[in-house]
Amino acid sequence: MTVHNLYIFDRNGSCLYYNEWNRKKQAGISKDEEFKLMYGMLFSIRSFVSKMSPLDMKDGFLSFQTSKYRLHYFETPSGLKFVMNTDLSVSNARDHLQYIYSNIYVENIVKNPACALGDSLDSELFSTRLDSFIRGLPYYSPRAA
Repeated sequence: MTVHNLYIFDRNGSCLYYNEWNRKKQAGISKDEEFKLMYGMLFSIRSFVSKMSPLDMKDGFLSFQTSKYRLHYFETPSGLKFVMNTDLSVSNARDHLQYIYSNIYVENIVKNPACALGDSLDSELFSTRLDSFIRGLPYYSPRAA
């Protein structure tokens, strides 16, 4: 079990934060291009799910999986999007993404007067606390294949 990477996007699609933990294969494109592709894919999937769902989707799109990884998604009321890629053994990371938002992002970015909202998240404190949280997750393994 492992965490591969985490993206945080603002409501306009700008990647505010990105970090990798156990990512084995790179995309072969620039990070900026990867961020645009990821956001575009999320936008399309959310639109597709909302149009095709036979029920009212109050939570909307939560996750999807391929044969190699699972993408977990959490969107805040303000439009921030938290995206975590894990291996297939992690069934639901929504609570952990919500914890990252409310207990790490809000506490270390929103409540920090030195951090400007909407800018990339360059706070060392935020990065350290997030890294510590990810490494402490029950499904994090530094030696995952």
